[in-house]
Amino acid sequence: MEGEIHNFIVVWTIVLASLCYSHTIAKFIPKGKSRFVAIFPIVCLFFILPLYLTSINLGATTFFFITGLATFKLILFAFGKGPLSSTPPLPLSTFISLACLPIKLKKSSKTKDVKTIKKATNSTFNLVTKITLLAILIRVYNYKDNLHPKFILFCYCINIYIMLEVILNIVRAAVRGVSRVDLDPPFNEPYLTSSLQDFWGKRWNLMVSNILRLTVYDPVRLFVADRIPSMWAPIPAVLATFFASGLVHELLLYYIIERLKPSGEAMMFFLIHGVALSVEIVIKKMFNDKILVPRIISGPLALAFIIFTSFWLFFPPFLRSNTEFKLCTEYIAFFKFIRYGQLISPTNITCSFL
Repeated sequence: MEGEIHNFIVVWTIVLASLCYSHTIAKFIPKGKSRFVAIFPIVCLFFILPLYLTSINLGATTFFFITGLATFKLILFAFGKGPLSSTPPLPLSTFISLACLPIKLKKSSKTKDVKTIKKATNSTFNLVTKITLLAILIRVYNYKDNLHPKFILFCYCINIYIMLEVILNIVRAAVRGVSRVDLDPPFNEPYLTSSLQDFWGKRWNLMVSNILRLTVYDPVRLFVADRIPSMWAPIPAVLATFFASGLVHELLLYYIIERLKPSGEAMMFFLIHGVALSVEIVIKKMFNDKILVPRIISGPLALAFIIFTSFWLFFPPFLRSNTEFKLCTEYIAFFKFIRYGQLISPTNITCSFL
């Protein structure tokens, strides 16, 4: 544990120094290929740094912030696009925050209307509700040996969603409290989706979706627009975007699952959804975007497809490596460190409920 914390501090010191370098060179190197060449070593470095962290929590978090977000934002920045590009240039502190975190600049407002206050109240209530549900799920795992395996997998689906939203909302509140920037909402009630297009484009993991749209979807769509009929240009762009997402998730699995050779299941999961979403787009275009299936039917069907493919392809790599057990031991080690100041290796901890 002590060595892991030391590595974590070193890794993030390098990250901050790299972002300072990227911010500085923009003053001397104009946007375009020259700036991209200057920033490319930093992009490569951000793919390597998570390898020095072995814990799931610290490693996965670092991977998400620097490999999953900062690398794509820096590539956009090299060509004068994306959230890091601004006129006049962003202050260094804001540049670093925008690079590492899924945030947007906070719009200044002298007054808060009733709608804004109501929205903030609902957000707080939803956060408390989700924390309560997460605690209930942890208790459910006490009885996992007596429950159907498919039900446990369904609980994992809910667990991942709630845990991501709780963590990102806590970070969002912290950033909002100490600076003038605000986090993008991480999710938009994905359980209310009406279709796969609605789920992946407007509801699930909005920060990553926005970055992939700028770095993969838009360039590919622009490239193929002159080569195929424009109405079909979104199809290869969608497939390329899901392919890129599959690669990122395969890398994530490699980083957090004992550096094992990728099984390709995560890639297959995203390719299947890319194909399914492309079919949905084609059907909508053939019928001039008319609604063929009522929302009350299409929504549950889309969620059922997502959950089924998750059971089939997304969760097995995690379950084979006992990821939930490792997470449990890391949480206990962290709480012991906070409460007693004891640096205990997770390998010396047992989880009674797993």
